[in-house]
Amino acid sequence: MEDKLSMSSSDIVVIEDAEDIQDVIVYNLQRGGYVVRAAGNGEDGLALISDQAPDLVILDLMLPGIDGLSVCQQIRSSSVTKTIPIIIVSAKEEEADVVIGLGVGADDYIAKPFSPRELLARVKAVLRRTSYREPPPEKRIKIHNLLIDVLLHEVRLSGQLVALTVTEFKILFQLASQPGRAFSREQLLHQVVGESVVIVARNIDVHIRALRKKLAPEGDLIQMIRGVGYRFLSQ
Repeated sequence: MEDKLSMSSSDIVVIEDAEDIQDVIVYNLQRGGYVVRAAGNGEDGLALISDQAPDLVILDLMLPGIDGLSVCQQIRSSSVTKTIPIIIVSAKEEEADVVIGLGVGADDYIAKPFSPRELLARVKAVLRRTSYREPPPEKRIKIHNLLIDVLLHEVRLSGQLVALTVTEFKILFQLASQPGRAFSREQLLHQVVGESVVIVARNIDVHIRALRKKLAPEGDLIQMIRGVGYRFLSQ
């Protein structure tokens, strides 16, 4: 009951320029018990976020004025808003768009058209995995120059803080907590998102590429096993 109430009280900002789609999203989120604020362009959306930081942003890519990718980058570049989870909602389905959207810091990507049930399931899953629950203090992993601290929810490389999205952090911790073990993409998705939500498996590849880039040169510790998935090398 507590989990359901905490999800339903979440504040969500929707940035979508198509009025009919915005109305559908807002209506279904409100039916789900969420507090919703909506904007039809990037400038107004950023103003809503600046006025009061939400628990989640649902963001269209094709916006008038400031496009969705630029909005995402601005959210991630601010120390105040950088940890806010972002779900991109767009008619663009090509892998390149998925790569770009997740690469600039989005936590999930939903292609239009989508069902209200899918939207609510994705929102609930992202809010669940981004809501921080303090873990036991012993959860720290040190491998080479890489330090993963779950208590602080931090990753440091040679002492320098590495900025990761919540999804990237959870994938990294899942791999590094069991070095040498091979995880399929589906297993990683289920661990990070949950078994009840269907997400394109290639999204994991995008997050892994982003992790490798951010953790270079230690990014090579994340090894792809062709036809299987990924594992984390301990040495």
